[in-house]
Amino acid sequence: MVTYPSDWEISQIDKIADITTGCRDVKDSVKNGKYPFYVRSKDVERINFYDFDCEAVLTAGDGGAGKIFHYKNGKFAAHQRVYVISKFEKVDGKYFYYFFSKNFLQEVEKYTAKSTVDSVRRPMIANMEFPLPPFKEQQAIASALSDFDEHIDNLSELIEKKKAIREGALEDLLSGRTRLDGFDGEWIESTIEDSTKEIITGGTPSTTVDKYWGGSIPWLASTEIHQKIITRATKNITKIGLNNSSSKMAPKDSVLIALAGQGKTRGTAAFLAYPMALNQSLAALVAADETDSKFLYYLIENMYLELRELSSGDGGRGGLNKTLIKNINIRLPREIKEQHAIAEVLTAMDEEIESLKIEKEKMIQIKEGAMDDLLIGRVRLKV
Repeated sequence: MVTYPSDWEISQIDKIADITTGCRDVKDSVKNGKYPFYVRSKDVERINFYDFDCEAVLTAGDGGAGKIFHYKNGKFAAHQRVYVISKFEKVDGKYFYYFFSKNFLQEVEKYTAKSTVDSVRRPMIANMEFPLPPFKEQQAIASALSDFDEHIDNLSELIEKKKAIREGALEDLLSGRTRLDGFDGEWIESTIEDSTKEIITGGTPSTTVDKYWGGSIPWLASTEIHQKIITRATKNITKIGLNNSSSKMAPKDSVLIALAGQGKTRGTAAFLAYPMALNQSLAALVAADETDSKFLYYLIENMYLELRELSSGDGGRGGLNKTLIKNINIRLPREIKEQHAIAEVLTAMDEEIESLKIEKEKMIQIKEGAMDDLLIGRVRLKV
């Protein structure tokens, strides 16, 4: 049980705000509509008319109960299963948003024994205990947390811009449409087979033999190919497990392709940072001496749609295989120095984007810590 500072008033939501719902249906949404339209989703639709013109906090009544929150001050419309909390008394609207979004899921979980919450009923909101610091302190808390959100949003926007620049550079540099300074040599037509030393596919040791598992050899499945640079494996196997299965070791700097996998996994490329054993859902391309392995990785990454189409053809039967891959035509600079230079430019872009993502995650964690402290009064702001 949380103990709040003695000068904080403890109230409940129906005593400090009005609780209602929207009246619209999803079919009312209009692309590029004039006003925001809040539905049971984190994504905000658009609509050409509004039903509210106020400061409000909104939450989904179902389809994301206790997990979806929006703050709005102005004109908007809302779905009939979206709760609109407004007409705040004795509470700053933005402070309400931060406390409510932080604590409401825990509140609704009191009403169910299940691991997920199907829907929100009005009493769940109305009866929720709500602490009220002095009003100026509420504003100070809201301002501090808003600063975090602004910085996180700016980082998100910058990441998306950098990604767009990177995608344009990927296409231009790998097609030869843009050439780096100092390079004007010939580009040649080749195949995956001619540009690699070998293509390695793997397998799975018997799951019924305990001594095959839990060893020191990282064993990789397509479930980990979401990593651009593969640094961790799905599981570990033993040397005995490797030797008694069709699993094979792929060397460091191999280019991986997902041969199979759910969703959009099939056809995805990644780069192997360390030697690892593979299962049957992956193929590893080991670059030939005249081929830069990182350039080959970017080339394969840029062929994702082609690989997906190839895997869905008559020969693909919903998956990729060695035969399909080795016959893929590619085009690349004859000079490996140019391949390497292109790869370095793209790698630098990836590293910058990854650095921004790490900074964003750190800011999110710092904000979460600040919310924990400020919203229960463990840390007080001077006002």
